[in-house]
Amino acid sequence: MERNDRYIPGVPCWIDTTQPDPDRGAAFYAELFGWELEDRMPPGSPGKYYVARIRGEDVAAVSSQPEGAPEAAAWNTYVWVEDADETTAKVRAAGGTVLTEPFDVGDAGRMATLADPDGAAFRVWQPKQHRGAAVVNEHGSLNFNNLSTRDLDGAQAFYGAVFGWEVIHESFWALPGYGDFLERRNPGMREGMADMGAPERFEDVVASVSVTPDEEPHWGVTFGVDDADAVAARAAELGGTVVVPPFDAPWVRMTIVSDPQGASFTANKFVPENKDLGANG
Repeated sequence: MERNDRYIPGVPCWIDTTQPDPDRGAAFYAELFGWELEDRMPPGSPGKYYVARIRGEDVAAVSSQPEGAPEAAAWNTYVWVEDADETTAKVRAAGGTVLTEPFDVGDAGRMATLADPDGAAFRVWQPKQHRGAAVVNEHGSLNFNNLSTRDLDGAQAFYGAVFGWEVIHESFWALPGYGDFLERRNPGMREGMADMGAPERFEDVVASVSVTPDEEPHWGVTFGVDDADAVAARAAELGGTVVVPPFDAPWVRMTIVSDPQGASFTANKFVPENKDLGANG
């Protein structure tokens, strides 16, 4: 691990979206979030991998779909690991599925595509030169990774065995020790969270989880935005679909959007005055 890494093993560190038409996908997100995109694949490659940047720093990517993959567009979550092969073995042992065996991505890192026992797919990333997203929790960057599952007990057993995660407050995945790492990187972080009224152990949170019996299990992504209403309106103008119009929720104002090729995501504006919304409902 490098001194300035913002991730430790077990923390989601990167997202990308696979799109039937990556050029169209890149154009949509560039307009929506102001991303600067660069295709990192060598000339003549059959596919494209547009890395998106804010202020010159990596935030996400838009890619072609791998050969033989389903046609549906989707957002993908990557979890930082020390050893992709060892993690893949843990997934098998815990009852998960290996969708793609570990392989090297040039000198960027090593990855595998996996699924939990309920069928939610995710990826693991053993970093080499690529050290994950460098900008998070800002407008147009990753704010949260979200697991939708039909089996919370099964998910707890699986992700606990694979990554050491624990469910806290019935809706968050916590990684013991993550808060200590963040405090070392940003002294005073814990005190700031406490002053703001954050839930106990929120500094250990690495993702969220919700039980959704009527949905296919999946990992979703949430972007931070300056104005959820404006993002929803702009997405519609660009050919996307507003799946859930903007609404207020605890701590945030949020909307769910589907891009023109069908990959859905959530956009959150942080609204501290909403922190107690619904607490007595």
